[in-house]
Amino acid sequence: MTDGEVAGGGGVQATGARSMAVGGHVSVAITGDGARVVMLPAEAVRWAKELDAPPSAGNLPGSASGVFVGREGELAELRRLLADQREAAVTQISGVRAIHGLGGIGKSSLALRYAHTYRRTYALVWWVNAASTEQIVTSLAALATQLCPQWAAAAGVQERAAWAILWLQWHPGWLLVYDNVEDPADLRHYLGTLPDGHHLATSRTATGWHTIAPTMPLDLLDVEAAVDLLCTLAFAAGHVPTPAQLRDAADLAADLGYLPLALEQAGAYLFETGTSLADYRQMLGQVMDAAAGGIDPERTIARIWHHTLTAVERRNPQAVILLNAMAWLAPEDIPRTMLAPLCPDPLALGQALGALYAYNMIAYSADHQAINVHRLVQTVLRHQPTDSDSYPPGRRDAEHLVQQATSGNSTNTPQWEQLLPHVIAVADSTPLHSPASTDTADAYHAAAQYLYNQGRNAHTIPLRTAALAQCEQVLGDTHSRTLTSRNNLAHAYAAAGDLGRAIPLYEATLAQCEQVLGDTHPDTLTNRNNLAGAYESAGDLGRAIPLYEATLALREQVLGDTHPQTLTSRNNLAYAYRASGDLERAISLHEATLAQREQVLGDTHPDTLTSRNNLAGAYEEAGDLERAIPLLEATLALREQVLGDTHPDTLASRNNLAGVYESAGDLERAIPLYEATLAQCEQVLGDTHPQTLISRNNLAYAYHSAGDLERAIPLYEATLALREQVLGDTHPQTLTSRNNLAYAYRAAQAVQQRSTATSTTDADPQQPSTSG
Repeated sequence: MTDGEVAGGGGVQATGARSMAVGGHVSVAITGDGARVVMLPAEAVRWAKELDAPPSAGNLPGSASGVFVGREGELAELRRLLADQREAAVTQISGVRAIHGLGGIGKSSLALRYAHTYRRTYALVWWVNAASTEQIVTSLAALATQLCPQWAAAAGVQERAAWAILWLQWHPGWLLVYDNVEDPADLRHYLGTLPDGHHLATSRTATGWHTIAPTMPLDLLDVEAAVDLLCTLAFAAGHVPTPAQLRDAADLAADLGYLPLALEQAGAYLFETGTSLADYRQMLGQVMDAAAGGIDPERTIARIWHHTLTAVERRNPQAVILLNAMAWLAPEDIPRTMLAPLCPDPLALGQALGALYAYNMIAYSADHQAINVHRLVQTVLRHQPTDSDSYPPGRRDAEHLVQQATSGNSTNTPQWEQLLPHVIAVADSTPLHSPASTDTADAYHAAAQYLYNQGRNAHTIPLRTAALAQCEQVLGDTHSRTLTSRNNLAHAYAAAGDLGRAIPLYEATLAQCEQVLGDTHPDTLTNRNNLAGAYESAGDLGRAIPLYEATLALREQVLGDTHPQTLTSRNNLAYAYRASGDLERAISLHEATLAQREQVLGDTHPDTLTSRNNLAGAYEEAGDLERAIPLLEATLALREQVLGDTHPDTLASRNNLAGVYESAGDLERAIPLYEATLAQCEQVLGDTHPQTLISRNNLAYAYHSAGDLERAIPLYEATLALREQVLGDTHPQTLTSRNNLAYAYRAAQAVQQRSTATSTTDADPQQPSTSG
């Protein structure tokens, strides 16, 4: 059970998007889950500046010799867009029912053809997998590996991605192709940071681009192009279709809805099996109940793939078993090793995957060690008919794969990062009425605990939700494991700043723990501590402090005076005293807790660092900056070393240190640190997380203190609007934002009136709690 400790640090986190040189080193901001600002060594910086790309360098995922018909006009328009505006997004045209927003319209094919056609006009062409911010970072990291292997071989993914961004800033004239963008906002950082080349994006999403890049909607193929594509794929090279074959091809293309992916899949099947166009269309007619104009496109594609899979199964039955299982995993980068439990013989595995590849049902990564499955293939396979209370095809195998992959995998970070998308995909796609399993719940819990230990608890919500559903179904509503799972989900909501869901869930869980486990059971005490923390985060100290005091008394009685959970309660109570303005009791209790933690847990334990951070914050509030600043500087250094640069506690320490610099009047050090912290908060925690809002408020306040009202006021306005939305109209932090903004308006009015009068604000920068 997760025992959430109230954060002691105060404030806020993240890093900025500006590069700066310090002693020959350069720090570079990258985006994505777990993003950070990376400091590159001087030698790597020199290579980024001096190394040129080889002629026609790139990593395009396909050759220029593939079939390409019906898109010549779009290719010319795309060139015009890029030449004029430097950025473009190829999307599906809005409102077309042909694929219900799914892939298959030919966006990536057009982008690939453009890249090949104009490759020699660019210094570098780089293909970026942009389905998520993490995959963008990984693709950029691969660029560093190709251009600077002598350094990149020993560097991590984040460092290599930062090097690639720096190289692109030094060397103009390149093309970046962001393929399959899920969220257009993911590109905003790169478009702003990298102005000296062309950016081309493909996406299933037609909206959200108006502030990012001009778009070029891509429609279905016309009749002539569809027939040409189908005949080119279905017949051997050099074959001239007869008039009858052309008529059959036109009829089949209409049945297929002129969708490029459907045409390509049909052509592959026809070529591989030798089936005639007329016979193939007749097979489709047996299962379709509407004419071409009224055909549901998803069903059309489903029928095509049903027949394709029949041919695959005749060739290799194991291939269909693998594909049905992969339908429930993430669509990209499925490790071959992950599939081994379903096909332990490497030779048999290769033959099964080869059969799928022959029919274009899968694609390989560059090294053939990972598998990609088109999302539309997955969608069709997930909706195969099944009994209401049984596993859909492949679902049980997919759960078995994630169970095997997560068992015993506790510390291998690269392996976990590779597995996470697949575990989350299985959790997110749980069918209604599908049988539950505690083994599957354990797999979700293991993945969630990995994220929690990485400081990414807010990202565990889908895993925690799925694990809880499995436990409730198998074990019942009041089983101890169910109660633990419910507590952990509430803790994830709290970490995400969603107190509206966290508090009721904590309250319900505590009531059940008291009833089932008893008032003094350790799990009951953990729930009571966590509920008090949620009350405190909501600004309700009137309920938080008595609950903290009662929990501490029971933990001292049940667990002993120096038990780690007792020390957690003592830290949390001290922090609540500090939040209520009772600094005398807060400092005394913080000092005692820190001494005990150093003795019991050691000097660098995360809980010890939390106590040190909290004590420094209390010193600052008491005006004792001589003790606060050195203690915060030392805590930040240790957190960076022990927890990593983007851990929420590290970000909190960075925010707190900026705050004491500001309190000491050192705005030259405070403002850059606040800016860096806000950037990282937005990247790591999200734009509306309470700690991100605190960071934004603090930066606005620093700008205000520096007399920069042009930057302070918009930041105050944005913070207030988000706090009203997220925290509510009467939350103490919302009131602080309203007060700060009002004072900034008065100050701006005084400037306009050229008044010489000066005054000071009574609203101090805020410092939130951090988790210990």
